[in-house]
Amino acid sequence: MSYQNLEIWQLACKATIEIHTMTLSKLPKFEMYEEGSQIRRSSKSVRSNIVECYGRREYKQDFVLRLTYALASNDETIDHLDTLRETGSLVDVPLYENLHEHLTHLGKKLNLFIQAVREGHRSSK
Repeated sequence: MSYQNLEIWQLACKATIEIHTMTLSKLPKFEMYEEGSQIRRSSKSVRSNIVECYGRREYKQDFVLRLTYALASNDETIDHLDTLRETGSLVDVPLYENLHEHLTHLGKKLNLFIQAVREGHRSSK
């Protein structure tokens, strides 16, 4: 099995692409290098940490740690999205709501995955 088969990775990929597209097409130019850059980096961090945790899955503590980093980056991405909406930089309300719902769903899935690893991981490492 590959990390690409993980539902959380697939959801993170979708979010990364949606956010990248949103920052390039829906934000004012001045946000391209400010909040737009921040949200792109945090969304990519979710995806990258899932890949890294999968590579360290033999070691329970590393596995959970990287998953926790992915969850934290997802929370950061939600905060950046909220900031864009609150400051009026993202005026497309349906897009905001769709992205927020997707990221919230991803956060729930990450939490469930972390719990499953904590409870069911075979290694004591």
